[in-house]
Amino acid sequence: MSIGSAVKPQATTVPRISLKDFDIRREEIKDELIRAASDIGFFTLVDHPIPLDHINKAFEASKRFFDLPLEVKQKTPWNGKNQGFEFRSQIRPSTGVPDPKESIQMGFNLDEAMEKAWPSETDCPSFRRDAEDFMAETQALGSKILELLAEGLGLPTSYFVDASVCGPEDTLKDDNMSTLRMLKYHACEGKDMGKDYFRAGAHADFDLLTLLFQKVGQDGLEVCGGKTITTPFGGGDVWTSLKIIEGEIVVNVGDQLMRSSDDKLKSTFHRVTCPRPGEYQGDRYSIGFFQQSRKSASLQGPLKAYPPITGAEFIAQAMKRNYDAALKSAKLETYEVSEATLEANKNFEVSGTGLDKLQTVEASA
Repeated sequence: MSIGSAVKPQATTVPRISLKDFDIRREEIKDELIRAASDIGFFTLVDHPIPLDHINKAFEASKRFFDLPLEVKQKTPWNGKNQGFEFRSQIRPSTGVPDPKESIQMGFNLDEAMEKAWPSETDCPSFRRDAEDFMAETQALGSKILELLAEGLGLPTSYFVDASVCGPEDTLKDDNMSTLRMLKYHACEGKDMGKDYFRAGAHADFDLLTLLFQKVGQDGLEVCGGKTITTPFGGGDVWTSLKIIEGEIVVNVGDQLMRSSDDKLKSTFHRVTCPRPGEYQGDRYSIGFFQQSRKSASLQGPLKAYPPITGAEFIAQAMKRNYDAALKSAKLETYEVSEATLEANKNFEVSGTGLDKLQTVEASA
């Protein structure tokens, strides 16, 4: 898909996919997942194996942390490896201003950097245990979805799972990049920020697959369909609001999976609107699990439309294109990109929704 292509904007319908009787309906569910991921890049899961009380427990842990004084939360500062706490520091290329939120990101690594990113048991009792339990449960579901998507693309069943899930020996090697992110968007009661102000500006995710959990009554997520984008960041396109339904999980394809499917599956722009007067304007909580390729894992689509690339190299390229300003100001950690990869990728560049050939982007500018 080229962002500049002339396609009439149209509203998006986000499918609801039931995982009920998974083993019996496996092929049917696989077809539904491939169709949704190919056409839109977004879908919601119902009848999934994560109990509602587990989701609520994760949100309770999130609130316990965010209710702490700012100086306590800042004991675990964001460390440049997508770990730790940040406060109004994430700038979207689509808006150029920080999102009005705070968040904490956690990974599976057992290295020193991740250890320092966890709140202490004294400051936030049982937070780490509850977060780790939920992170493992969510990764298990994400892996199940990735297995079906791999098969639907003609790849080995475990292709994406092997590339993203670390064994016990790998957690000590700092190879994992999957993260659980708890977010709190700040209240704006009594304010009218206007229709062009966003809690999270339009963006696509860098990962393979994102699983998003939300609180009923705290709407705001909007999607711009994967095949209908005609303007930069979807600014002039039609956006579809997703109403939050208790227990449902919103899932979307990330840039890594789009590239690894030879662009068959769509990484889709999404954003979080700022509520207007008359709408709920209190704090908004969400939890996202971002299943990413391991730093050392190399991925390539079945048709080999793009050269192989490691998880670390992919993130380095994506951050270079989209966050040059943030790299300079926040001193983010980047990963070395081999000369062979630079040469192999010289005619390609990361875009907001996967990769476009440079000549295609230039022709449509």
